[in-house]
Amino acid sequence: MASLSLQGIGNFIPFSSQLKPPITTKHPLNLYQTTSPVLNHTRFKLQCTHAASNANESSTRVYRRYRPRPKTNDQNQNSPSSKNPATSDINVDLMGLYKEGKVKEVLEYMGQGVSADYGVFSALLDFFGEVRSLEDTKRVHGCLRRSPFISDSQLNNKLIDLYVKCGSIRDARKVFDKMPERSMNLWHLMINGYAANGQGNDGLLLFDKMTKGGLRPDKETFQAVFAACASAVAVKEGLMHFKSMKDEYGIFPEIEHYLGIIDVYGRAGHLNEAEEFIQQMPFEPMVEVWEALRNFARIHGDIDLEDRLEELLVDNDPSKSTDNKLPAPPRKKHPATNMIEEKNRVFEYRCTIPYKEEAYGKLKGLNGQLREAGYVPDTRYVLHDIDQEAKEQALQYHSERLAIAYGLISTPARTTLRIMKNLRICGDCHNAIKIMSKIVGRELIVRDNKRFHHFKEGKCSCGDYW
Repeated sequence: MASLSLQGIGNFIPFSSQLKPPITTKHPLNLYQTTSPVLNHTRFKLQCTHAASNANESSTRVYRRYRPRPKTNDQNQNSPSSKNPATSDINVDLMGLYKEGKVKEVLEYMGQGVSADYGVFSALLDFFGEVRSLEDTKRVHGCLRRSPFISDSQLNNKLIDLYVKCGSIRDARKVFDKMPERSMNLWHLMINGYAANGQGNDGLLLFDKMTKGGLRPDKETFQAVFAACASAVAVKEGLMHFKSMKDEYGIFPEIEHYLGIIDVYGRAGHLNEAEEFIQQMPFEPMVEVWEALRNFARIHGDIDLEDRLEELLVDNDPSKSTDNKLPAPPRKKHPATNMIEEKNRVFEYRCTIPYKEEAYGKLKGLNGQLREAGYVPDTRYVLHDIDQEAKEQALQYHSERLAIAYGLISTPARTTLRIMKNLRICGDCHNAIKIMSKIVGRELIVRDNKRFHHFKEGKCSCGDYW
């Protein structure tokens, strides 16, 4: 599942990753309305599910938001846009509306001056923590700034967490800097947020600010610090902090901290040092440790080390052998969802034939430009038993690439595209999108199930580690 949003402008559009059947436009669907009194997120997902003609077909949805339409005479009397100008004086049960699933109406009332209590703000932040809409997060934040709860630590903690989940670390930092008091968990959240967004150096600077302010780091702090060191490929600094854990703070490293240092070594490509570090661990290395090193060997193309570690893993855990595994039942593929945001309203569309032709046409042109820029398809990421040409063709039409293609033809130049995926981005798409960002001159932000990838000018914030 993936979602595409365009920073600052928005437009959401659904399309299948295969885009096979001609699909007609449906009536507008308010994504914020559900019949569940508790706004069940699973039900929210069900509303966004595309019924593909083929059960194994990966599909993509896109949504578009428009500006509010002119008011009509037959408008609902309970609408926040009623003729009474003194909206702020109306006694509106915002929590009642929220429990009925009318989140959009709650936001409209609040935007027009209706006061919300603590529970409403908390519920909205929880809700958008699941939806991860940057535009709506900013709307809630704007209302919170005008409320008596602007300095409430718990609400600000949720707001920062939400901004981090949306990949807007800059907005998260603005809220963080204005807080009079910050919990340790909040410091950890910010440092981890920088690491996840490929800004490890800023995370390390924040850690220095924390310690200079008199706060004493704990075990969780160092886990976040090692993640920042890995993101910044700061091997020396990572080892320095690992040593200071015990020497300065009396904290004995646990398996999570050792894995953190292996991550630091692995990101930098120092595989021999990583293996030596594992051999010096004060306890028997777990299978997860060797798996981590094996994955880095695969990323950096050290085939000999990868094969040796594969044998070691099987010796330590025979269940890792492919010979001993029973064939797993086929898993149902979840449809990918792509969305493009605009303000105020959400409409659901299914892709029509013109969208199909335009998206494929744009992607076909991009594929030609990619080849000219030196891109070579990495067919290792195609697991089907098909010929080489078919493998290259399959790679070209992964759902995130189609989402980018549609975003490019439906938005102004230089608009930032934000893509959310529930799966890990494949290595071939990672390389292709890096080159795409340079070709199209845009920032392409992809959030997979591991981290944020900020592609810009042919580079990725993850340092080619995913």
